[in-house]
Amino acid sequence: MKNHANTYFFLIFISLGGMFSCTPSEISQITLEKIKTSRDYISEKSRIAYRTTQESLGIKEEPTALSAKPMTVSKKVFGTLANGSKVNEFRLINAKGMEVSILEYGSTIREIIVPDRNGKKRNVSLGFNNLDDYVHKSPYFGCIAGRYANRIAKGKFLLDGKEYQLATNNGSNHLHGGEQGFDKRTWTGKPLQDGIGVIMSYQSMDGEEGYPGNLNCTVTYTLSDSNQLTIEIKAVTDKATVVNLTNHTYFNLSGEENSTILDHLLTLPGSSFVATDATNIPTGLLSVAGTPFDFRSPTAVGSRINRNHPQLKVGKGYDHTWIVPHRDKVGLAAVLQDPESGRQLKLFTNQPGVQFYSGNYLDGSLRGSNGSLYPHRSGLCLEPQVFPDSPNHQNEKGWQSCVLRPGENYHHLSIYEFSAN
Repeated sequence: MKNHANTYFFLIFISLGGMFSCTPSEISQITLEKIKTSRDYISEKSRIAYRTTQESLGIKEEPTALSAKPMTVSKKVFGTLANGSKVNEFRLINAKGMEVSILEYGSTIREIIVPDRNGKKRNVSLGFNNLDDYVHKSPYFGCIAGRYANRIAKGKFLLDGKEYQLATNNGSNHLHGGEQGFDKRTWTGKPLQDGIGVIMSYQSMDGEEGYPGNLNCTVTYTLSDSNQLTIEIKAVTDKATVVNLTNHTYFNLSGEENSTILDHLLTLPGSSFVATDATNIPTGLLSVAGTPFDFRSPTAVGSRINRNHPQLKVGKGYDHTWIVPHRDKVGLAAVLQDPESGRQLKLFTNQPGVQFYSGNYLDGSLRGSNGSLYPHRSGLCLEPQVFPDSPNHQNEKGWQSCVLRPGENYHHLSIYEFSAN
């Protein structure tokens, strides 16, 4: 840099002279130190001229990061469990003011605060304002569901010749990891060293809820300045096991105090979905063509939800997995739009399916973060994952394996991109 000192001043002199026709006497009125330390002196056009001249002479300068607001990660105690242990809440705020809060209990997303087309911010994630409700009342609001999200028929599966019996906590079937799934475990949170985010860690012990193997899990939440919330889930095991982890956030893009999601427009690009029996266990893969399950173009969630279709009857609405196109890479899984506010959510994932649940069991008995009750279908879920009951469909055509063995890495990557128009 010492060799460039004179050149540096000369470039600024040329840039200013070229833009404003300044004389040497006018330039000399400003000290070299002032020019070096005050970018406010130079107009935007002067900066462009300066950079152009720099580039022509091969002189490089490290870019200066410009941000209206600093990105922050904060931490506070959200509540205390019955055993006396503290549960922390981490809040991520990007330079645009988007906020995401995550609890250590269940590795749960509690709030997602984003602007509408007029810049008005609302929390678009259903949840509670106290820990006790998460412990005793939560229908999986915002949590990480696992060790196996969704259902396993009769709570049984065969792996390497051995049958494993899990809890049957959803009628005759196993749901979301059992009686004490990952949603009811306290994870350990730590802010990321680089970027705006937090990493949650949990070790699920061999035999927990009937599953084999010690499973070490991490969930990394990162928030970008382009309003992308990325969720990356990783896991390793010391014994063959089954794994299916997902985030179970309930969305209402009008704001979590709004009473319905039936007016939201949903696009699911998949051309087929997983049909189920009356207990929500898969019976096969069906085409969406000509059915109320065809969301390949934007369609109001409530436009066909009450039709007399057998799959809508067994699910009490939508509670099914759509096949995600572009397997084996991160692809578009869903687009959700709220016409009233202009808010939009695009979901990208590397998972083979996305479970669309239309909030069929919300009944107005739960009071949310802002004090409003959550009535029937006031929130919906879009859960990237493998197909339901995959442990009992191993090696079947069209079904991705959910088996994880020692030396292998489980990797789930989903990106939630928020915008308004």
